[in-house]
Amino acid sequence: MADERGFSAGAAGLIFLIGGLAGAAAALLLAPQSGRESREQLRRYARRTEENFHELADKATEALGRAVDAGRGVIQEKKSVLSGVFEAGRDNIRQKYEELAGEKKG
Repeated sequence: MADERGFSAGAAGLIFLIGGLAGAAAALLLAPQSGRESREQLRRYARRTEENFHELADKATEALGRAVDAGRGVIQEKKSVLSGVFEAGRDNIRQKYEELAGEKKG
């Protein structure tokens, strides 16, 4: 599902993840803190990023499930319509065949 700019949810999530990683790298390089503090900050950031990623993955899974369900509904609907058209066509052909067969005999 793309928004009006043409980005899908997966692309937006990837952009978010790349931006977050770039921000974390910049923060580490420019941070005026000790190595221990930096590592702890990285752990917290990694936990938050993982939680955000799982949340995004859950949302994407739900959206995909809704899309699949909607697709199944459309397929069932079209299948019913096509089946009815096929039956009507077959009945029409059978009727015309019987009419032609009757004309040949008579």
